[in-house]
Amino acid sequence: MSIRHGLLALLERGPRYGSQLRTEFESRTGSTWPLNVGQVYTTLSRLERDGMVTQGGEDAAGHALYAITDSGRAELRTWFEKPVDRTSPARDELAIKLAMAVGAPGVDIRNVIQSQRRHTVKAMQDYTRLKAQALVAVESGGARERDDVAWLLVLEQLIFQTEAEARWLDHCESRLIRLSATAADTGAATGAGAGATTGVTARAGAEVTAGGTSGAGVTAGAGAAGTPPGAVRPGADSAPT
Repeated sequence: MSIRHGLLALLERGPRYGSQLRTEFESRTGSTWPLNVGQVYTTLSRLERDGMVTQGGEDAAGHALYAITDSGRAELRTWFEKPVDRTSPARDELAIKLAMAVGAPGVDIRNVIQSQRRHTVKAMQDYTRLKAQALVAVESGGARERDDVAWLLVLEQLIFQTEAEARWLDHCESRLIRLSATAADTGAATGAGAGATTGVTARAGAEVTAGGTSGAGVTAGAGAAGTPPGAVRPGADSAPT
């Protein structure tokens, strides 16, 4: 729905043609979510079907222009005023991957977490560099200041999002280690003999870590939670902890 309403927001500023809308949408969001012309025209067709935009004439170059209708403006106002619904969150691939990795044969979930952490930290550093560029553009007060401010807000959302993901990954690793240790203690207390204890401990550890998780590496990873974006765990990009 964000593309649909994003195009309405751009059309409220005046009639536009398809490729112009694509360019302005990407400029406003820093090309974070690239559009193709086909997506734009498909969305415009649906908006026209729903009575929210209408075609009205052409520009000097012969491009068909689209304009927002009163119904489109009402829809746009409702979108701005209504909170984004979080009761039915979109599927998150990383959360699904970790959920499926628990107990998966031959999968070391610690390696999955550490690999993702390196990627997440790298993305955070890239977003931070782009944020610095956006700040320079905003402070220069150029002709595209509105687009630069919009891009800055998008980048800061991505930075906060990746910071939260890094903290969550550290939490996941710590949680799995605690669960593995608890399972081992329970097995030791209830096992009938050393052989039974070993079997319960090994089985419990395999179900939680799918290959075993040691305490090494978690201490280093846990420091990422409160680290500013520009100085996130310097060694995290080069090697697993």
